[in-house]
Amino acid sequence: MKANRTATLIKLLVLLCLSVLCVSQDFDFFYFVQQWPGSYCDTKQSCCYPTTGKPAADFGIHGLWPNYQDGNYPQNCDSKNPFNPDKVADLRSSMQKNWPTLACPSGNGVSFWTHEWEKHGTCSESVLDQHGYFQAALSLQKQANLLQALASAGINPDGGSYSMSNIKRAIQEAVGFTPWIECNTDASGNSQLYQIYLCVDTTGKNLIECPVFPKGKCGSDIEFPSF
Repeated sequence: MKANRTATLIKLLVLLCLSVLCVSQDFDFFYFVQQWPGSYCDTKQSCCYPTTGKPAADFGIHGLWPNYQDGNYPQNCDSKNPFNPDKVADLRSSMQKNWPTLACPSGNGVSFWTHEWEKHGTCSESVLDQHGYFQAALSLQKQANLLQALASAGINPDGGSYSMSNIKRAIQEAVGFTPWIECNTDASGNSQLYQIYLCVDTTGKNLIECPVFPKGKCGSDIEFPSF
C-alpha cells in the first residue's frame, strides 16, 4: 500500500515538473542590443521617424535577443504566437518614447515591435511572455542609461571621434559589465558607433558579463554621429 502511494506521488511530481517546474530553456543568455540612431540614419539614408516626430537623441532599443552559448541567437521560434498590440497596451507610450523605430515604414512603431517579437521574442517564451519581453527591455534601457554613461565621460554624439577603449571603459564603469561595440562604416569609410550589446541572464532582468561576444570589430577610433 505504501509502495503504491509512493509510486503515485512520484508520478504526480514528474507530471508537475513537466507541466510547470521543469520547462527547458531554449537559450543560455540574452543580448540586450541598443542602437544609436545617428549612425543608422547616416548609413541607411532612409531613416523614418514615428508619427510623433523625430525621437529624442538617445539609444533606441533594438532588441532583447535570446542567445546560445556560442553567440548565435535563435530566430522565428513560434509562428503561432504573433505580436498582439493589445497585450502591451499599457506599455505603448513608453515604447514609443524609449524604443523609437527608425526603419521604414516606421508609423507608430507596431511594424518594428512586431518584427522584434516574432523574430526574437518568441524564442524567450519559456521565460517571458509578450508583455514581459517588452517590459524587460524597457527596464534594461533605463538601468543601462547609455547616453548618460558616455556623456559623463565626455563622449558625446557630436560627430567627433573617440577611442574604442574609452567608449568601452565609460560604459563598463557605469553599468558594471563589459559591453560589446558594433560599428557601421559610412560612405567615407569612417567607423561609426552603431550598436552596443550588453548581456543579460535568462530571467531577462539582470546584466551579466558576456559568456561570449558576437563576431565583428570596430576601428581603434570611432565616430559618434550626431542625431
